Amino acid sequence: MFEVIILSFAFIFGIAARQLSLPPLVGFLTAGFAMNFAGPYLGLPTEAGPLLEHLAHLGVLLLLFTIGLKLNLRNLVEPAVLGSAFIHLSITTFIFTAGFVVFMGLALDTAILLSIALSFSSTVLAAKVLESKRELRALHGRLAIGILIIQDLVALAAISIYSGQSPSWWALWILALPLLRPVLYWLMSIAQHDEMLVLMGAVLAIAIGGMGFDVVGLSGEVGALVMGLLLAKHPRAQEMSKALWGLKEILLISFFLQIGMSGLPDTSALIFAGVMALLLPLKAALFFALLIVFKVRARSAFLGGLSLTAYSEFGLIVASSILEEWLVPLALTVAFSFIISAPLNRVAHALFDRFEARLTRFERHLRHPDEQPVTLGDAKMMVIGMGRTGSAAYDFFVENHLRVVGIDSDPNKVAASQRDIRYADVEDVSFWSHLDINALEAVMLATPNTESKLFATRQLRKAGFKGTIIAGINYPDEEAPLMAAGADQTYLLMAGAGIGIAEKTWENLQSTAPIRF
Repeated sequence: MFEVIILSFAFIFGIAARQLSLPPLVGFLTAGFAMNFAGPYLGLPTEAGPLLEHLAHLGVLLLLFTIGLKLNLRNLVEPAVLGSAFIHLSITTFIFTAGFVVFMGLALDTAILLSIALSFSSTVLAAKVLESKRELRALHGRLAIGILIIQDLVALAAISIYSGQSPSWWALWILALPLLRPVLYWLMSIAQHDEMLVLMGAVLAIAIGGMGFDVVGLSGEVGALVMGLLLAKHPRAQEMSKALWGLKEILLISFFLQIGMSGLPDTSALIFAGVMALLLPLKAALFFALLIVFKVRARSAFLGGLSLTAYSEFGLIVASSILEEWLVPLALTVAFSFIISAPLNRVAHALFDRFEARLTRFERHLRHPDEQPVTLGDAKMMVIGMGRTGSAAYDFFVENHLRVVGIDSDPNKVAASQRDIRYADVEDVSFWSHLDINALEAVMLATPNTESKLFATRQLRKAGFKGTIIAGINYPDEEAPLMAAGADQTYLLMAGAGIGIAEKTWENLQSTAPIRF
């Protein structure tokens, strides 16, 4: 009965959030608080309970594992990542500690721990937002995830120090994990596809990464991330990530429900959470300033800083381990920050466009290596988005002797490809303003994100492009806004695949035994 009601609450509040143009996770958080409030009237538990907590933990492990599958370790040692993470942590902790001691009269050790918990940013929210917009591998996505990983490691170190626990000597075995990469690659090959690939990912994330690291006194969350990193360079790593997507999403619902069910707040908790929510713009502004200092352009600094705005669920982990009396106020603070940050991230590109003139004044004249201007050479055709659809289209154009260039926001994909692909983020206004499109005759939009296709279409028409724009779509309701933005034609991708197979079948039949009518 409990499972039926809590799933119903999650569905109802998730739908309501979506109708209000909020991410469903905001609805799931609200559903948790509603369950906590309504539990006594329905004869149900008001707390999450071990089952929901366990499912939530599994969801976080799978999330971090899939993040690891998409990461490059070299991104973590960039000066912009290390410098921004540690400077932001130091400044935030100092200011919050002083405020808690002076205005709230907290003991110094409690104030420091509470400040550390509030200095972190939400890994779950940032990863979900960036992943939903396909921006995990864009520059601002890589910077944000790198900073989050540094913060999570600091959080785990704080828990270890203040709880008196330390890793056992057996933890040294993780140094030998890279030696297992050939074995893992072999297992990937024999697992092939579908359910075995999902099962292998779950075993690596939960059993080996999660439980294995826990046994030796290390964080299971870090373990799941490490296991993903070991497979990140495998050609089918992204296939595994996509295969785990549905399972991960379902389990993460439990995570957000668990936060909401952690307790009902009193007046003091509401005031505390409200004040902390008012400080969120300062948190984002500090990230923006630090990234600017480390030679990142204003656009990437703004998008990266905005994705790091929400307070972290790791703060709740710190509280549950060391500051139990602060768990409810921190849970409410995290919930408020999610409600504020999630919709802002949804319109992040539009916000930057609106304030671009003001924000770019803070830029330094130096450019990050990933943000150099893009040239298209003598290409007549441009394919935006070099996934499976874009790559197949690119090869078709080459076979038909058309000069074509590809555009993608994943630098790893650009570096590894044998095709002529240029690195660029098509939602960057600066990219379009510096792009020479005079030689272009047609553009194919093959990005998975509808907003990216809309933005690219508008920018092309705004720049005076008179050629043909054709957009691949996943759902019929995407056609109308794209046509209104200036696209000449849309193409339903799944229907196109069926037509392609039918054409090949027809050609084969005609060449072997002509059909008579």
